[in-house]
Amino acid sequence: MDRRTCIKGIGATLALPLLETMGWAEPGKSAAVKPPVRLGFMYMPHGVIMDQFWPATPETFLSAPPPALESLRPVLEHCLLVKGISGVPIAPFNGAPHALELSTWLTAMLPDAAKRNQIHIGISADQIAANYLGVATSLPSLELATMPQTHKENQEGLNEGYYSHCSFRSATQAVPAEIDPRSVLKRLFGKSDKAGLAGKADPLDRKMLDLVIGGAKDLRRKLPQDDQHKLDEYLDSVRSVERRIAAIEHRQKEAALEAAGVSVSKRNASDSPPIEIKIPDGDKRSEYMQVMCDLNVLAFQTDTTRVSTYIGSTPNGVSYPELGFKDEHHSQTHHNNKPDQVGKVAAITAFNIAQFAYMVKKMHSLREGNGTLLDNCIMMWGSGLEDGNKHARENLPFIIAGKGGGSINTGRFLADTKGNQGDLLTTLLACAGVPLDRPVGIATKQIKEMMVVR
Repeated sequence: MDRRTCIKGIGATLALPLLETMGWAEPGKSAAVKPPVRLGFMYMPHGVIMDQFWPATPETFLSAPPPALESLRPVLEHCLLVKGISGVPIAPFNGAPHALELSTWLTAMLPDAAKRNQIHIGISADQIAANYLGVATSLPSLELATMPQTHKENQEGLNEGYYSHCSFRSATQAVPAEIDPRSVLKRLFGKSDKAGLAGKADPLDRKMLDLVIGGAKDLRRKLPQDDQHKLDEYLDSVRSVERRIAAIEHRQKEAALEAAGVSVSKRNASDSPPIEIKIPDGDKRSEYMQVMCDLNVLAFQTDTTRVSTYIGSTPNGVSYPELGFKDEHHSQTHHNNKPDQVGKVAAITAFNIAQFAYMVKKMHSLREGNGTLLDNCIMMWGSGLEDGNKHARENLPFIIAGKGGGSINTGRFLADTKGNQGDLLTTLLACAGVPLDRPVGIATKQIKEMMVVR
């Protein structure tokens, strides 16, 4: 090898590290493709009725689950229940339990008390994962919600964005969620309502983005530091649009290759085909939530993204007429142990867990690699409060579904876990293969009893 060729090769090796997620080392023809691990989060506000959520004993978890978990019975062997996870102490924001139950859920830390009227909190666990896992997919992460993120209230003078956002790209950037299923389809698969098909990227979009980014870089050098910060946030949003266009262009190239008889898929022949998405015409809350869950499943199944969040509802006036009553969720959580109200909160909890169960069971029914899609996922359901009646946060409810590619030891109820929600998030990121240079929020450790011993 001559000197020039050697130097060129060394230059290439220095430019990019060999990352596992790049898929450079292809398996042999006889070997199955090892599916990636996906990480998803689904949220419900206001806590649960504790004696209807936690199993009586670890031994009865699988055979006699509590009422709230009945919908998960067919897949309990693939679930892990973790009791003893404390939330972030909210002092000095003691008068803002609802502003903080969602915003601290994936950040595991409080907002900056000196900047209450601004978004200023830590990056959330899903976005930490997206920064690492997202390099291999067309969308780094997918954010979904059932309700518009427009609630306006200022408990303790905190920014209204804290009430309805759980994902934070940086300390000052809340990530908006999609609430329209058709918009989600377009985001996942271009400008078509048919799952898996991409529309054409507009060449004008690409030219405009190139002009915007090029001009902004020139402008940045002339701005003071505060304006540079604002411009950086704007450019992050522009780059998000750029990634969407790049995803459409990538799918166009794949479609052209497939049409020419060249296979570009890394899926196994035995894997289940992508599920079909049917957008409901009615207004039943369960149908709406289930189509959003289907979109989450499809995004994972097609490896369009490996990180998702779904805010099932937010702490501001949602009701459940499908359950036979119109009382708002929040008002019923302040039940003072009145049986009628306790029953309604229990029904709302069971309803929300049933939607999570719908998604998890569908993942379990889909073949992937040597197992199922669920085997290669880590799906967390939970709430940012333990008890909505007292606004308690000492024992937050969490359900973990999926084996995380063999990293999580499921089929168990851990009745006496010692840790906080930062510890839990740090553990889940580790199980998903996300390297961390520091713990998440208030975390001090990984919860090893959750993990498969190697």
